[in-house]
Amino acid sequence: MKTMSDTDRFIDHVRPLFGPDEVLLSRAPGRIDLMGGIADYSGSLVLQWPIAAATHVALQLQQTAMIQIRSLSSGAEYEDRFFEMPLAHLSAVTDYSSARALFETNSVQHWAAYVAGAFFVLLRERRCVFEQGAQIVIASNVPEGKGVSSSAALEVAAMTAIAAAYHIEISPEETAFLSQKVENLIAGAPCGVMDQMTAACGQRNRLLSLLCQPAELQGTISLPAELTIWGLDSGVRHSITAAAYGVVRTAAFMGQRIISELGDLPKDVYLANITPAQFAEEFAMILPERMSGEDFLCRYDGLSDSVTSVNSDSTYPVLAATKHPIYEHARVKLFADVLQNWTDPRQGNTLGKLMYESHESYSACGLGSSGTDELVRLVQEVGPDGGLYGAKITGGGSGGTVAVLGERLAAPVIDEIAKRYADRMGYQPLIITGSSDGAARFGTLRI
Repeated sequence: MKTMSDTDRFIDHVRPLFGPDEVLLSRAPGRIDLMGGIADYSGSLVLQWPIAAATHVALQLQQTAMIQIRSLSSGAEYEDRFFEMPLAHLSAVTDYSSARALFETNSVQHWAAYVAGAFFVLLRERRCVFEQGAQIVIASNVPEGKGVSSSAALEVAAMTAIAAAYHIEISPEETAFLSQKVENLIAGAPCGVMDQMTAACGQRNRLLSLLCQPAELQGTISLPAELTIWGLDSGVRHSITAAAYGVVRTAAFMGQRIISELGDLPKDVYLANITPAQFAEEFAMILPERMSGEDFLCRYDGLSDSVTSVNSDSTYPVLAATKHPIYEHARVKLFADVLQNWTDPRQGNTLGKLMYESHESYSACGLGSSGTDELVRLVQEVGPDGGLYGAKITGGGSGGTVAVLGERLAAPVIDEIAKRYADRMGYQPLIITGSSDGAARFGTLRI
């Protein structure tokens, strides 16, 4: 008997929730950040793997002047969530800060910012007029708080469905950029665009290669047939709004500002375009290891980053945060080159070395965690002899998921690592497997 797809199951579940008129359906996956991670906001090349788990959004236009959003529970311990907003609120809000404030005042309803925010962004960026309301139903099996971009999957799926329902023509790339605005300016999370770009433009069983300057698609890269990617959830909840991520991002832009002035470079130079050799020879010695926000603001006139700001009362790891994207970009380029010129399984050792270096650099920035460190150590213990080449923390760090690269036949070894981790840490890791297409390739279904 043929197994039902996640889309078929979603349709069966939600169709009775709507009236007889047409319902539009979209789907966007989460992602595993194999290489690149937080260097995206500094212009690095990143390699992203769209996972099998995804968010579905169903939308039906309605005559009532309301936007009604229902998020279906993902397990017995959760209840369905519901949010509604009069269309009049769209025209009444004059700027992004006002829109953001609508959701900040009620933490219980903050989840809805990732969906309703699309209406505000389309109104402001595309001057769209919404004369009809909408009933929206959401279901997701992308695990939340695991660092696999559940928020980007939701934003992209919602943006895709809304654009289709209201006949708004936007490209997959613009879908990603507009969805990033939802997260940055409405939900209030300072992420780069790699998550949304993967959710929108990813291809099943291929790495999305993206040069984040700001988002130049470099195509996709297939893995050698004998390799695959797993995600291992550390159980340490990750949040892109967490303080550590914001501190490191701000510190990187502080370093960029110092280098651009003292090194006579453009103010908007991407750190990733500085080579490791140039950094070591010309810039490493002019950067402070740590710097207070007050000291920075006394010397410089702010940052080139539009979504972070320097807090005068905070201290920032400027040297490590600035160094990371410079060396990470070089690592990712070498990683991609090895994959594209794969001839010998022993090249997996090079890939693993690059992943471990990336993981160590995260920790140097202050974005490590005991759980992710333990998972990486367990993978290192097995090593290439056991079919596992490398592992690293993903995305924004400070917990979440560890990406593991290894031989397809090593799946039982991954199960054993999960068991060992559970024995040592008291938490059974979720093992994330599989891959699926992004929203653009999935398209929009009309049911």
